[in-house]
Amino acid sequence: MLLEVLAPYVKTLFLIPFTLLPIINPLSTAPVFVATVGRNRGVAKRLARQVALNSLYVMTVSMLVGSYVLEFFGISLPIVRIGGGLIVAATGWRMLNRQDSDEAMSAVAEKTSDLTDAEIVRRSFFPITFPLTTGPGTISAAIALGASIPHTPLLYMVDAVVSVAGAALTAAVLYVIFRNSARLLDKLGEVGTLVMMRFMAFILLCIGIEIMWAGWSELNHIAR
Repeated sequence: MLLEVLAPYVKTLFLIPFTLLPIINPLSTAPVFVATVGRNRGVAKRLARQVALNSLYVMTVSMLVGSYVLEFFGISLPIVRIGGGLIVAATGWRMLNRQDSDEAMSAVAEKTSDLTDAEIVRRSFFPITFPLTTGPGTISAAIALGASIPHTPLLYMVDAVVSVAGAALTAAVLYVIFRNSARLLDKLGEVGTLVMMRFMAFILLCIGIEIMWAGWSELNHIAR
């Protein structure tokens, strides 16, 4: 009897990370993360923790109140996809056309060791947390997951706790991957890292266009 009661909540607990992680694809953000912190493991650990916390906040708010906020302002999900896709595409375009030399990147990496906690918090949100980690696709998926939460106060509280736990599991995975992203890129080597960064920039550009196209298609479907 108890297992039958808990089964839906256990399913929801693991459904959240299994749904959001493929959309987030943290490995695609690893080059940007390493370019931000350099090879300083201490800064990487602090920034990874802050990005994970930021992502937890974004996912939690999106699941619990996202649908209510959009309804209040009269904003539809297709509009969110178009606007967010534009941001992702613009970020990918900037990364794809960046002409920074290796020496300049090394100088930036050395300066990251002097970052204060306030600077780490500021740099952790844009563009690493948003739109690269918890972008419009993740927010849309989180809002969709949260739409199934019952409105009955008691059931809402129980489902909210389970949803936050699922988001915390997702954030924990992000922390582990980002903290060890430099090791992953070390295995690729300098040339492999450069190729991966350019390739992921192109992928981000394509993802942004795809998100915008999905939003535009939904708007056309609604208008008919």
